[in-house]
Amino acid sequence: MAKILIAEDEASIRRVLKNILTEEDSKFEIFEAKDGQEAIKIIESEKLDTVLCDIKMPKKDGVEVLSYVKEQEIDLPMIMISGHGDIETAVETMKMGAFDYISKPPDLNRLLNTIRIALSHNDLHQENKKLRKKVSKKFKMVGESEEIDQIKTIIAKVAPTDARVLITGQNGTGKELVANWLHEQSDRSKKPFIEVNCAAIPSELIESELFGHVKGAFTSANKDRAGKFEAADGGTLFLDEIGDMSLKAQAKVLRALQEHKIQRVGSDKDIKVDVRVIAATNKDLKTEIKQSLFREDLYHRLAVILINVPALKDRKSDIPLLVNYFLESIAKQQGVKTKAISGKALDILMAHDWPGNIRELRNVIERLMILGKQKIDEEDMKLYF
Repeated sequence: MAKILIAEDEASIRRVLKNILTEEDSKFEIFEAKDGQEAIKIIESEKLDTVLCDIKMPKKDGVEVLSYVKEQEIDLPMIMISGHGDIETAVETMKMGAFDYISKPPDLNRLLNTIRIALSHNDLHQENKKLRKKVSKKFKMVGESEEIDQIKTIIAKVAPTDARVLITGQNGTGKELVANWLHEQSDRSKKPFIEVNCAAIPSELIESELFGHVKGAFTSANKDRAGKFEAADGGTLFLDEIGDMSLKAQAKVLRALQEHKIQRVGSDKDIKVDVRVIAATNKDLKTEIKQSLFREDLYHRLAVILINVPALKDRKSDIPLLVNYFLESIAKQQGVKTKAISGKALDILMAHDWPGNIRELRNVIERLMILGKQKIDEEDMKLYF
């Protein structure tokens, strides 16, 4: 049942609007407010689906109600009702984030159509929120070992800040997972999370990838292109394998961190960016600094907070939890029934040193889900160990 608030100081107009809506759909639950102050109280107490809000009202006007909704970040489509003299104000409310506006006297078809669109928009928005929650489960941090508890504690403290974080650890330990957790628990979680694998991009292209370029900057630059810093504006930029970045690109990243602005390749125009940078590496950057392969000043800019993700062999107590998690999640992905695992099979997994870390463990479990018996036992393990 859709909940709709009619905020209008004239009782006769409220009555007409209510009649129109209840005739359109008897399942609509209609709330009424005679002024902006009363409207805000209802918005606070009820989970509404949309609001019809007059611009001119006593106590608080429609603009103030809209401002309140936006300031509180309430997901609520606001349809503004404007008199003939309020059109300019109505247009301003659209710039503020109103869903639409209807002129008095309202055209019946336009009114109903706007409400239908607002309600469907709200449904879509709620589905997107559910989808985001499902996506976030992809980055679940599984484990109860002391090492993982320490990482979770650090993330809880650091995520709400804009402090830069350097994540270290072997390949396959879950450095990307930590970066995603930091972003999802931050105030920037609604903004983009942009990942750049510095090791996967040729050194001659890394600057263009990070900072963008203008047309004609180099042979294949046939149009202007924004880089990852601009794409991540307001959000988080994750520089994975930063130890593989060229010294020239490191200098530009350092400037971006210091001055909060960048220049596209081939341009001398500064572009302001608001980006939180999280970096990760499997290299010992202090050794890289001694060998003049990494800038010490950039290291200190990045390593405000250090998080080291342990190898799986150093947190073997988490293996049973990880195995069960992968068995269930892979079964859901493949649309099949999950499999059980015997104690002896689990012992074999616990005894392995996992040079490929969690990535290797997941690959083994996926193969066992496909090729193993319904209850995975030590016979199945002979295929891999």
